Amino acid sequence: MYLKPTKYFLPSILALTLSSTAFAHNEGDLFARAGLGMVLPNESSNDPNNVGELELTDETNLAGTVTYMFSDNIGFEVLLGLPFTHEISTSSLGTAAEVSHLPLSVAAQYYFGEADSKIRPYVGGGFNYTTFLDEEGKGALANATVTVDNSFGLAFQAGVDFKVAEQIFINLSAWYLDIETTVHATSINDIDATVDPWAIMLAAGYTF
Repeated sequence: MYLKPTKYFLPSILALTLSSTAFAHNEGDLFARAGLGMVLPNESSNDPNNVGELELTDETNLAGTVTYMFSDNIGFEVLLGLPFTHEISTSSLGTAAEVSHLPLSVAAQYYFGEADSKIRPYVGGGFNYTTFLDEEGKGALANATVTVDNSFGLAFQAGVDFKVAEQIFINLSAWYLDIETTVHATSINDIDATVDPWAIMLAAGYTF
């Protein structure tokens, strides 16, 4: 594992929050964002098989959100994305499996400032349900049946929207997802794992 760039991203969001007034998302607005999402696992696990802790690759795919504004400052958002596929390895086995996950997160959001300027920072919190699918053993586990339990946990986010036209804006956002699971494979002991990834998205948005 290595340090992720969150120590640079979140202070930037905070600086925008403190220095800028809000972007025009008004009560009753419905808007969508779509772009590229990157999942950066902060993984750890137990090691009942003495092969080293699990390590997951970072992955990028298409992602998007849909948001409804209950007031000028309060929104409700759903985060969706195409499946993200990660290789799983350990220090002793090398690449041992591949798994895809499909994230679904919901969050209540607070948008800072007034609803009439070009920049709108926000924060949010809610829940995440992660479905794991297409598990496949590789290398030393090529002949094993591998399954990964689905996960339900908390989700936190921060982001900012930049207006570029009357109904169009650019978004930069980050989610922190609480994901805990158990990996099962034939011929080895079950492995309890914490993934807890950062999901960072750069997207274009449209207000309907």
